[in-house]
Order: sequence, then structure tokens, then C-alpha cells
Amino acid sequence: MEILQVENLNFRYNESSNEALKEISFSVNEGDFVVLCGVSGCGKSTLLRLLKKETAPFGNKKGTVLYRGTRTENLDKRISASEIGFVMQNPEAQIVTDFVWHELAFGLESLGFPTGEIRRRTAEMANYFGIQHWFHKKTHELSGGEKQLLNLASVMAMQPKLILLDEPTAQLDPIAASNFIATLQKINRELGITVLIVEHRLEEVFPIADRVLIMENGELAFDGKPNEVSRFFDGNYCHPMACSLPSAMRIHQLLGYKDNAPITVREGREFLRENFLNTIDSLCIDERTTKNKTVLELKNIYFKYERDGEDILKDVSLNISEGEHYCILGGNGTGKTTMLKVIAGLLQAYRGKVIVDGKPILSYKDNSLYIKKLAYLPQDPQTVFVEMTVREELFEMCRNLKLSKKNAEEKVDSIANRLSIERLLDMHPYDLSGGEQQKAALAKVLLAEPKILLLDEPTKAIDAYAKNVLGDIIKELNRAGVAVVTVTHDVEFAASTADRCSLFFDGAIVSVDVPARFFSENSFYTTAANRIARGFYKNAYLCEQVAELCRKNGRKGDLI
Repeated sequence: MEILQVENLNFRYNESSNEALKEISFSVNEGDFVVLCGVSGCGKSTLLRLLKKETAPFGNKKGTVLYRGTRTENLDKRISASEIGFVMQNPEAQIVTDFVWHELAFGLESLGFPTGEIRRRTAEMANYFGIQHWFHKKTHELSGGEKQLLNLASVMAMQPKLILLDEPTAQLDPIAASNFIATLQKINRELGITVLIVEHRLEEVFPIADRVLIMENGELAFDGKPNEVSRFFDGNYCHPMACSLPSAMRIHQLLGYKDNAPITVREGREFLRENFLNTIDSLCIDERTTKNKTVLELKNIYFKYERDGEDILKDVSLNISEGEHYCILGGNGTGKTTMLKVIAGLLQAYRGKVIVDGKPILSYKDNSLYIKKLAYLPQDPQTVFVEMTVREELFEMCRNLKLSKKNAEEKVDSIANRLSIERLLDMHPYDLSGGEQQKAALAKVLLAEPKILLLDEPTKAIDAYAKNVLGDIIKELNRAGVAVVTVTHDVEFAASTADRCSLFFDGAIVSVDVPARFFSENSFYTTAANRIARGFYKNAYLCEQVAELCRKNGRKGDLI
């Protein structure tokens, strides 16, 4: 039975000449698990928000969206609020109360449920989601993963029939993301709740999806089963979406196969064992170990937010060299972002030293630290926007740098071209998708021409193709001598771009190594490609490396 029908849906935002959605038609059966994917800015989030009237954006809409045969705009408010749940990308944006138990009860109280039923439902959800041990905690004390789990539990307390999720794992570390997706699968399989999820990280969701919808330029380009997606590319591995596929499928594609692609890590391992030799079990990987000048140094840094509070940073020391890309991974709430803010001078350590380009950070006066020296891109890109259009944002940075009008125009055109944001220049930054905001904010930061660039979750909400573009830009900056320090949950991005990777735990850096050793020796903070190749090939951690070793060894059947 169809729970959702979308028929000839078109949508254009106010004051925009371009259609965000064009003739979208599809239906979702009750109990389905559907993944909606596509490159940043293709219309995924717009489509998702139009499926629930409370989240629908303002603009010119044509076509129909039916929930159980009724137009969503005509749905009873109580039915729409309770039966169609929505989980946002940013865990912080959805939490509205001060305590966990208040948050679980908020929706039920808003709909006027009796106290006894509210108590029963919140207790049931707390037990189901395993959050009873932090039932009385303050919501601001939760980690990002805990907040997102709370958001899902709060939606589930309403007993929805359909859950819409907009990149819910974008701000979660790999372990928290896996746990969240596993919980979502459990809800779908055990309770029969229909799930429609927008996601860029397809490694976890493809194996459990019933259907995949791929969008391109506001249109629905593919609607089918996960194992049929390879046919959509038809050998075109340069397609922007091809690099987003699960690693087992990408290795399968890189080796020239088209049909019956493996999806999971287990299927990928079986594919290697059944088809390829491992006589040559490792690659000679050129790991760049820079001996350039040190441009950033932390010496025994300690930091806490309150005088009598616990230390957030505990004896942190690191050295970053000119032209190096240094990636920091770790769980939510371990102190990574706090460390970046200390480096950026936004927070001050109570013990230890931060040395930037040979000088203590406290010796930089009157914003001199931020003039062609150090730049920081925070996790929330909206915090860097102060103007009415992206173009004005970029020119505002040029004015701060005291550039002439001609030079400013040249620089703005150049950076817009590098990041493919030309079409966004005359839009309001807040009207952009999450991925588009990330790219616009990065463009503004790069205009400052820093020697040291600090990036906090720069790949959040952007697709794999855009990540590759960002990786190329970072490598270009490194060649020009710029040191880049990236805090990220994106293991694949760190593996493909970093010179060194470190693991941050309990307020300190506990491990630092080059990617080949770092990812080959971790079990969870590693790539899917390494999990597929582990025990078969020794030091391969990228899909391209696994495919290269397969080619070097040859197929088993070739010996017969």
C-alpha cells in the first residue's frame, strides 16, 4: 500500500529564476526504506521538506504530494505533526528544551496527550533507545551523536508512520553514525515504519535500502534497487555520483564490472576472494613525510570552560609543518573543536603555549593574526555570513584585505570558479543547501590567503564529488606552502587527502601516523576499502589501491 505519492512536483524559490524541482514523480510503499541521494544542490533537501507541510519552504509549488491519499497541505494538523516525523541535519537545531526527558515529552505535551500516556511513551522510548541512563541530563551536555539519537527518539514518541531524515549522520563520528543507522534499520524492520532518508554517506544506508532515488539538477534521474545503481552509470565512472557509491561497488566498477555489484563490506571481501589472487599483497606507497619549517606548534595545552570544571584539553602537543595537511579524527565531544578554537585564538588555554609562525599567539595584536596568517572555518558555516548575498560576502572579505575593486573582482571570479559556486553568487547565504553554504563559506575563508588554514568538518553536507574538489584545493594549497589542519568525521576524506592523521580521545592526541599505517591498524576509524582488503592485501586503504592490487595479481580464472 502506498503511504506517499508525489505527482509532477515542481518548485521554485521566491526571487529565483531557476526551478529547484522539475516534474518529480514517485511513490513510496508502507514499510519501505528509501535512500534519496545526489550531488549538493540537486534539490534533495527541498524535496524532502516539501513532503511535510510544517517544513515546506516558501515558493512557487506545482503538482501534488499525497500522504495516504490526502494532499499534505490539507492534512489534519494533528495527523501531520504526529504521523510524519522529521529529523534535521543539525542535531542542535531540533532540540528545544533543557532536559532529555522534557525533549521526549515536548511533542506529546504540545498535542495535549494526558500525563499518564506521556509518561508511558517517554519511558518506552528511553528504554528502546537505551538512553535511560541520561534521561535526566541537560540536553546541552550531550554529545552530537546523543543529541541526534534523542531527536529520533523524540520523533518516535509521537508514533509516526513515516520518518523523513535530512542527512542525519552529517555531524556524527563514524561509530555514532553506524549506531544511528543501525537504530533506524531496527525501527524500520521491527516496527514497519517507513523511512525516507537524504544521505551522502551511502556506505551504511545502501545495504539496508529497499530503493534508491538519485536526483540530478532538480530532476529524478534514477529510481530502483541498490544493486541496480551500477546500470545507471553505464560505465561512466567520471559521473559526479559514482565516487559516492559504497566502496565495494566502487572497487567493482574500477575493475570494469557492471552487473551484480557487491554492496556490503562482506560481499566485497567475498568478491576479492572468489575472483583475485593475492600473491602481491601490498603496494609501495609513497607517504610524504615533510621536513619543512614548523608553522604551528602546541606545547602542553590545557583548557577548561569553567574554573572548577573538568579539563577539556589535557596536555595537548602537536607540530604542523609548512605545506602539510594534518587530519584529526575522534568521537563527538572529545575536544577536537575546542582545540581548533584555541589554535585560532578564540579560546585561551590556561596552561601551555600556542606558537603560530614562530611567535606566541598572544603576541599578535589588533587582528594581525588573521591578516594573511591564519584562517578558521567553523563547523557551522552560517556563522561566517553577514551579508545579503554570497557575492557581497566575498567582496566583504576583499574589503577587509584592502584590495582594489579590480583585484577584488578578479579574486571573487577566480574562487567562485574553483569551487563551482558561480550560480550561487546572487543568492542569500541562508537560502543555500547545507553543502552549498559550506562551499560559500570556504570561498570566503580562502580569499584571506592564510598560511595556516583550520577547517572544522569541512565536508559536512557535501557530496563525494565536491569532497574530491575540496581535496584537490587543499593539495594545491599545500603545494603553495599552506598548512591545513582539518578536524573531520569523514574517514574517507582524511584517508585520501591527509599527510598525517591523528586520533583524538579524552581531550588529547593519542596516536599520530601516516595514512597507510593509521588506517591499516584501526578497526573502526578506518576506511571501508581497508575493511574489504584486510587480511587479503596489507596496506591498501583506498578503493583505487585495492583495485590496483587486484590488477597486479590478476584474476584466478586467468591461470586456468
